[in-house]
Amino acid sequence: MLRKVKADLHIHTCLSPCGDLEMSPQNIVTQAKTKDIDVLGICDHNSAENVPALSKAAKRVKIQVLPGIEVTTQEEVHILALFNNISSVSKLQKKIYQNLPGENDDKIFGLQVAVNELGEVVRFNKHLLIGATTIPLEEVIKLIHSLEGLAIASHIDRQAFSLISQLGFIPDALELDALEVSPLLSLSEAKKRYKPELPLVCFSDAHFLSQIGQCCTLFYIEKISIKEIKKAFLNQGGRKIIH
Repeated sequence: MLRKVKADLHIHTCLSPCGDLEMSPQNIVTQAKTKDIDVLGICDHNSAENVPALSKAAKRVKIQVLPGIEVTTQEEVHILALFNNISSVSKLQKKIYQNLPGENDDKIFGLQVAVNELGEVVRFNKHLLIGATTIPLEEVIKLIHSLEGLAIASHIDRQAFSLISQLGFIPDALELDALEVSPLLSLSEAKKRYKPELPLVCFSDAHFLSQIGQCCTLFYIEKISIKEIKKAFLNQGGRKIIH
């Protein structure tokens, strides 16, 4: 049976150097619960190390987590990669780490805190997560799809780290699944401005607790899965995005 699912699929944790240290698993899921969110996409910069902790914390409040990463391509374009399982996102993370130069300086860029489900510090990530990988945009998208994930262009309306800010346009040849609009721009205005062939979604890109649920997308799907969301993007079998 099809049902409405409220999704915020672009959430950062305290692992992202630009994420607030209060973005712990328990705090995130507690805040999401107050916003009646059904599913969260945990998409830290170039890493998924806090996904297992978030998944465990979310189960306690009956919220589902889709494992993800916000990948920074060689062109400094941000791409959301979302998966059904931790195994797939871990494979992507391994590829990213192999192609992510530099080491983090927490005094300059901020702490990168890997935690358990209780928010206790497990380790400090030393990779330069704020940096760009050496993997080209097209290859990143192909890699995500090879792992049966969704590839969504992040915050296309922003003046940094978006497809349009970095390339000047949305290439027709890119096999993206959707385009994300930031909470700064309404979806109706985005349709007029970009006239996209791809579906538009809006997520919060939350780096602070108060931002969680600031912008969500409603999916009309049977269950929460990458396959069902993909069907909604394609308007298949009654599945759809509800704007």
